[in-house]
Amino acid sequence: MRALALLPFALIATPAAAQEMKPLVDARLRYEGVDQAGIARDADALTLRVRAGFELKQGDFALLAEGEGTLALVERYNSSVNGRIAYPTVADPENVEVNRIQLQYRGIKDTVFTAGRQRIALDDQRFVGNVAWRQNEQTFDAVRVESKALGPVAIDVTYAWAARTIYGVESPIAGIGGDNVFAGATAKLGPVTAKGFAYLVDQDATGRRQFSSQTYGGRATTTLPLGPAKLSLVASYARQSDWRDNPNRYAADYWLAEGQLQVKALGLSGGYEVLGADKGLANTSFQTPLATLHKFQGWADKFLVTPAEGIRDLYAGGSYALALGKAPTVTLQAIYHRFDSDRNARLYGEEWDLQLGFKPAKHLAALIKYADYRATSFATDTRKLWLQLDFSL
Repeated sequence: MRALALLPFALIATPAAAQEMKPLVDARLRYEGVDQAGIARDADALTLRVRAGFELKQGDFALLAEGEGTLALVERYNSSVNGRIAYPTVADPENVEVNRIQLQYRGIKDTVFTAGRQRIALDDQRFVGNVAWRQNEQTFDAVRVESKALGPVAIDVTYAWAARTIYGVESPIAGIGGDNVFAGATAKLGPVTAKGFAYLVDQDATGRRQFSSQTYGGRATTTLPLGPAKLSLVASYARQSDWRDNPNRYAADYWLAEGQLQVKALGLSGGYEVLGADKGLANTSFQTPLATLHKFQGWADKFLVTPAEGIRDLYAGGSYALALGKAPTVTLQAIYHRFDSDRNARLYGEEWDLQLGFKPAKHLAALIKYADYRATSFATDTRKLWLQLDFSL
């Protein structure tokens, strides 16, 4: 971190022509409405998030600094810190913070070193992500090395001593400390890209130690041409067990099989994902506390913490990109989920997710999104609606 403080003075002492400054601007206005059975009042959240900063490049070094602020224009919702518990939760609290401040070095061939508060999003973000869906982004205080210097094997290793969560600076878990290690090695094996990984998650905050775990596994992806279409396949397996100060002793498995067929503007996809339960007597299951959880198991966010009996998610969906002449392309998407427990084979519930997105201008993107979860034996019926406008440079 001392290097971050000294770099601006080094940059001032060098010729201005050798420097490159890039502004960073990202703003989002969003309405989120939640109708949740068992809670008398519906949530209405209208929030505005702005991120602004810069990236200054000087030779092999780059300094990036970015602030983030979220304002609640309509605050009829439980943000997790505003005390409005009569409403459903919308995890977008008012907040002002340093989102990223990092120093990057590229002086070694095919290698990048990054130190400081940074964004980390690995693979599909099932294990480590930046939770970009929420207004306050998740970042990490970390040192990361990414290298392709070993030829056919790419290495990506991170040591993170804190996760800066989405819950804002007023939350008791604004920052969760711990010795976290994210390590991966990726190789191209013919048409298949294969990766082995190890994720050691250490959560030392009060009430979070049960999420400390060690996870080891592999992931394989490929894309195959099928005439005018292409087929993308993903398969992954991991084994997780307790680590560090986790009070539970458990072991559980993770499985994923997914396919997507793209034929011009039409896309069809389906998959089966299992976050298993411990096979013994322990009341524990596979957890991914640092993931971008909104991407998985339905947009209604009913399974942000894996149930003690685990979860099996069978899903299928389709998308279509509709080009309207000179007007922006409109993308339509629909996904169906069926959720079952891993242990005892009971139906948790079902969910439909719908989305319409389009770009009215180069720097603008608009989104309408809807989720409808129908409970059978887990949680309660929940419907969510989002209206969103994004601006970025």
